[in-house]
Amino acid sequence: MDEKYFAEKIEEKWQKKWAESGAFETEIDDTKPKFYQLEMLPYPSGNLHMGHVRNYSIGDALAWYKRLKGFNVLHPIGWDSFGQPAEDAAIKRGVNPRDWTEANIEYMRGQLQRLGLSYDWRREIFAHRPDYYKFDQWFFLKMLEMGLAYKRATQVNWCPVDQTTLSNEQASGGICWRCGSQVTKKDLEQWFFKITNYADQLLDDMAEIETGWAEKVLKRQRDWIGRSEGAFIDFALKNSGEKVRVFTTRVDTIFGANAIVLAAEHPIIEAHLADFSNETCATIEKIKADKLKVVDREDEQEKEGIPTSLTAINPFSGEEIPVWVGNYVMMEYGTGAVMSVPAHDERDFEFAKKYDLPLKTVIEPQRHRDTEDLEDEDESEIHSPQSAMTEYGVLINSGEWSGKSSEDATREMASFSQEKGFGEPAVTYRLRDWGVSRQRFWGAPIPVIYCDECGVVPVPYEQLPVELPESAPFTGVGESPLARVEEFINTTCPQCGVKARRETDTMDTFVDSCWYYFRYTDPKDAEMPFAPEVAAYWMPVDQYIGGDDHAVMHLIYTRFWTKVMRDLGLVKFDEPVNRLLTQGMVIGETFFNDSSGKRVYFPSSTVKVERDANGKIVSATDTEGKSLKYAVERMSKSKGNGVDPDEMVRIYGADAARLFVLFAAPAENELVWNEAGIEGAVRFLQRVYRFVWRWHAQLKNAPKDEPSEFSAQARKLRRKTHQTIKRITENFESLQFNTPVAALMELSNELGDFKVEPDEANECDLYAINEAVRGLVLMLTPFAPHAAEELFANLVGSDKGILKSEARFPEFREELAKADEIEIPIQINGKLRSRVLAALDTPREDLETMTLANEKVKEFINGRQIVKIIVVPNRLVNIVIKN
Repeated sequence: MDEKYFAEKIEEKWQKKWAESGAFETEIDDTKPKFYQLEMLPYPSGNLHMGHVRNYSIGDALAWYKRLKGFNVLHPIGWDSFGQPAEDAAIKRGVNPRDWTEANIEYMRGQLQRLGLSYDWRREIFAHRPDYYKFDQWFFLKMLEMGLAYKRATQVNWCPVDQTTLSNEQASGGICWRCGSQVTKKDLEQWFFKITNYADQLLDDMAEIETGWAEKVLKRQRDWIGRSEGAFIDFALKNSGEKVRVFTTRVDTIFGANAIVLAAEHPIIEAHLADFSNETCATIEKIKADKLKVVDREDEQEKEGIPTSLTAINPFSGEEIPVWVGNYVMMEYGTGAVMSVPAHDERDFEFAKKYDLPLKTVIEPQRHRDTEDLEDEDESEIHSPQSAMTEYGVLINSGEWSGKSSEDATREMASFSQEKGFGEPAVTYRLRDWGVSRQRFWGAPIPVIYCDECGVVPVPYEQLPVELPESAPFTGVGESPLARVEEFINTTCPQCGVKARRETDTMDTFVDSCWYYFRYTDPKDAEMPFAPEVAAYWMPVDQYIGGDDHAVMHLIYTRFWTKVMRDLGLVKFDEPVNRLLTQGMVIGETFFNDSSGKRVYFPSSTVKVERDANGKIVSATDTEGKSLKYAVERMSKSKGNGVDPDEMVRIYGADAARLFVLFAAPAENELVWNEAGIEGAVRFLQRVYRFVWRWHAQLKNAPKDEPSEFSAQARKLRRKTHQTIKRITENFESLQFNTPVAALMELSNELGDFKVEPDEANECDLYAINEAVRGLVLMLTPFAPHAAEELFANLVGSDKGILKSEARFPEFREELAKADEIEIPIQINGKLRSRVLAALDTPREDLETMTLANEKVKEFINGRQIVKIIVVPNRLVNIVIKN
């Protein structure tokens, strides 16, 4: 063992040994409990960033911990390697997407390996290789057979920058999820998956995972699915046999409806354009044009509209109300028509105020009914509202339903509409079917053939995979590049044998990530996506780690995909992931000036920074002494605050980088990068290394059997050791990774305070120190595995390795973790006056005696009468005296 800690030398040594011994390779083993640890697989963009390092360090720490606890751990990695950036590289740099992707994977794999991450590399998967996307296509054909895949002409979300379609989830808020550009609409024929068939299951099955998933993720999924219970109500058009059907969750407010508002694309509007004025038609066309600029009109635009010449009849009241066209009503949601009730809906209230439409209150708060004396109430607020009253209450001005509660009326009025034939109870969803067609080359080809004789023909399973050609003309314009590759397009119909053409769209890359972790369980299967019996052993995933930015994309798609696989008989469970941890971003300090009206960023290495005692920036200046502004923002090379993981590993070592990102903040929180923190991690590792180097020769002779008696110093060290084991075990089980590092530092400090030299230690001292050091090293392993392996090897005198030696995470003993003495607060008349040290579980009588003998207590009592003494064992003593 070298006297000094050389990170690079040690890390290279152990990475080589792990690879040679297959230390992290795993197979099915029914003699052990299994644990499937998974982090979201990376896109091979070319370089890891510190967010990757944090994500994978968290997962690796948990994988090591579970191995040391005796679990059979599956910890794989692969590449989400289809996607837009590869095609952008082809357009901008003239490189082949396949070559660009493979080169990036090669480099990033090296980065992951230099971090010493404990992956079973035999299971590595590549989404862009035919042996993987063959099964994307296999699933597509299965969904086609199940009626879950279909093609239709529709107005789709279109990214004008990336020149491709986007799902609703990828265009949320009218912004492209990848490039951030404004999304428009475009009419195209597209393939869809019927995720809506599983809407209720996606909601109901959350009960299975609510204890293991962050509520914020589940809430976003609930909101995106958007299940609404209500009623369909038909409003007849005056002097016409036509009806307008609306969906409402508040049929109890229908007597307050002042208008029907339709989407500009509603068939009723299209049918009556000739009846409208030129002004009305022009406004309708403007609303349609504006729709092409914004996806979520309901959220993004100021509400605008125009009345038409149509009149509708309220089926409950018989009242005639005007029909409007409004830009906030979307054909894609509900029925494309809403009843406007401004007194009880904020959106309708805003619309009515703008256009001076009448407001009629039909719900009053329950408090008005419950209050006998209304003289102090402002009646104008009840019946002429200045804002919408959206809560449930009691119906007024509502005919025979007046006086009923909103809850009762909603139920009864929906049933009444069904009995009378103008409506019915209903459930609607915000969720829409998943559009999976992409006008891109770098994705899995959709396995469909178009034949003039036979129509749409699925590619036979035996002809899978439909492989991408070597290359294509990359223009970045509109249609898929595959449409220009004649040898790809032209084929023969598998049914009739005549000339036919292939589908040229490729699948959304989120298809690849829906099921990749099932493939990890059986990555070499050439006939099936995976063997069901193999997946049955490993699945579901026990712990998944990644960002919550995928809450309504990847995480909802993969839940849907699992339910489809269940219905195919591939799996027997409903949910794929038991526990989900969403880690926070790594953010960095940025320095800039904006004197020109545009930010100019300065690399942190060129900035002089003054900090306060807590490390916060006080001032920042450039090399010329000019003052700079500063902020904490998401890491980015363009902002000058990016950190290269390779550089951190080269300067400080992989263990220090990993230790810092785990220690610096709770996993769910943002982590502010501070290079001084990683320097602190290095100093801690060096301190532990020096202590073990100083003691390792003597510790090889430490007694195996526990001595019967220990000195006070040895007992104190043992107590700290077992308290640390208990704390870190509990922290791992609750997914806390920063506090265990703090506990290890405290134990290291306790060892450093042990006042015995190695050559003077007796057997009891050696036993206590050996117990603490071995415990420290094994508990350090999940955080700094290279250093831990080196330390362990020198403690046991073997380079076999921790896992191959079948070492186990230390177990704490409760009786040893308990303190010998505890501090008992002493109160006089309820106020803290002193404290006494007492042995744990000291009897009441002894505590009373010790308390009354305390000098400070004597001073406060000073001869006054003691009324009583209250003793709570191990907690406090309270003396009540007469003043």
